Amino acid sequence: MRIIITQNITLDGRVEMLDDWFDPQAQDEELTAELMRQSANEDVLLLGRQTFEDFRSYWPAQTDDTTGVAAHLNQVDKRVVSSTLTEPDWQNTQVVSEEPMRAVAALREEPGRDAIVTGSITLAHELIAEGLVDEYRMFTYPVWQGRGRGFFHDGAHSARPPRLRLIDSKPFPSGIVYSAYEPSD
Repeated sequence: MRIIITQNITLDGRVEMLDDWFDPQAQDEELTAELMRQSANEDVLLLGRQTFEDFRSYWPAQTDDTTGVAAHLNQVDKRVVSSTLTEPDWQNTQVVSEEPMRAVAALREEPGRDAIVTGSITLAHELIAEGLVDEYRMFTYPVWQGRGRGFFHDGAHSARPPRLRLIDSKPFPSGIVYSAYEPSD
C-alpha cells in the first residue's frame, strides 16, 4: 500500500488554516471530480487526532452532500493516530495508539492501493522525517497566509529534505493548482 500525503496549501507554503481560505463545500466541478478520482484509490484514510476530530464533527452531519465526499468518508477504513483517543465514535475507525510509525510502516507492507494522510500536520511531518511517504499531493490555493505551519517541517528531523520529482500537475478554473510529487532518491 502506498502512503500519500494530500494537503491543501497556500502560495506561501502554509498548510495550517489560520485564515478562511479553504471551504470543502465550495469547490468547482473539475476539482471535485479530481478529488473523487483520487478517493476511488483510497483504501485507508490515516489521520492525526485533531484532524480526525474536525472531520468527525463535520462530515457525518453533511447529509445533503451531493459531491460524494461525506458518503466516502463514512465508508472508508479510517485509522487515527492518537495516544489519548480511546473511542473514535465514527464507523470504520481504528485508533493507532502505540508505535504509530511502526504501524504505518506495517500498513505500507499490506496489499492494497493508497493510504491517504490529509491535514494532520504533526503526523505528516513525522512520516516525512521517517521516510515513509511514497507520494506528495498538493492543492495550492491562490492565497497568501503569511503564518502557520508549512507542508514540510521547519528544521525537519531528517538529515535533508526529500528530493522530489513532479509526476502530475493540473490547474482548475478556481485558480487552485494540483501538483503531485514522488521521492526521487
